[in-house]
Amino acid sequence: AVITIVVALLGPVCGAISDYKGMKKIFFTSTVAVGVCGCILNGFACQWIVFLLLFAVTKIFYNMSLMFYDSMLNDITTEERMDEVSSYGYAWGYLGSCIPFLIALVAYVLGPDMVGIISGKLSMAIGFAVTGLWWLLVTVPLIKNYKQINYVEKKEHAVRSAFRRIFETIRFIATKDKKVFFLYIDGVGTIIDNCINIGTDLNLSTVGQVICLLATQVVAFGGSLVFAKLSKKYDTVQLILVCIAGYFIVCLYALTLKNLIGFSFLAFGVGCFQGSIQSLSRSYFSKIIPPDNSGEYFGLYDIFSKG
Repeated sequence: AVITIVVALLGPVCGAISDYKGMKKIFFTSTVAVGVCGCILNGFACQWIVFLLLFAVTKIFYNMSLMFYDSMLNDITTEERMDEVSSYGYAWGYLGSCIPFLIALVAYVLGPDMVGIISGKLSMAIGFAVTGLWWLLVTVPLIKNYKQINYVEKKEHAVRSAFRRIFETIRFIATKDKKVFFLYIDGVGTIIDNCINIGTDLNLSTVGQVICLLATQVVAFGGSLVFAKLSKKYDTVQLILVCIAGYFIVCLYALTLKNLIGFSFLAFGVGCFQGSIQSLSRSYFSKIIPPDNSGEYFGLYDIFSKG
């Protein structure tokens, strides 16, 4: 809850400041650096309070980095290709995440039992380290090649000006631009965050759940590619509505779960629509906001998913 509130408060302010010329790359690189370090250090925490604090810092900077990352879409492609580029971003992201996932799975779940020489603490450290280093590795090409094309000219009292812009933007969208209230995205975030809780509540096998989640990543890869192709022929809003309908059916199906087989079908259903609804929502949001203020607007977008 604390992490959610902190990110919700910091997001619009830091997003607005990142819209100034040359600032977005600095903010993005900084949040990634802190997030990666925190992720790796999590594996070496010896006390629960230390782990909790490190986890909070890592999660905050991870969420902030995603906000800046999403706001870069206007700078790296044209409006005509936004749906496709956003979908491919999610697709390859989901597929690539399987690599550290598998390494962590082998180290943490199978290592102590099968290898014998890997202790529980060491396996946890390996899992966090691999995740952090992978995060850094796949971020390098973006940091190296990104150029901020759309920006706001920096003024004196930048922070004060950023706050003023935020209040003006909120007033504007509340009265004249209500289509940017993507409130449904909160449901998407809730489903992603709570899928694993369903399996835990049903006392399903931990290894079985993790394998199902790994399969979900692969399915999300395929789903994102399918909707990337469909985005060339069909309206983005129509595709988003299809994804929302699919997600709604998945929610209803979750009420009937009783075993691991049912959980695997749930994971497959989530995978079909998860990457698609995220990528299309990001690209459509990018199309309807002022490109110069993308950081500020995605800071507000991030709040919609925190309810």
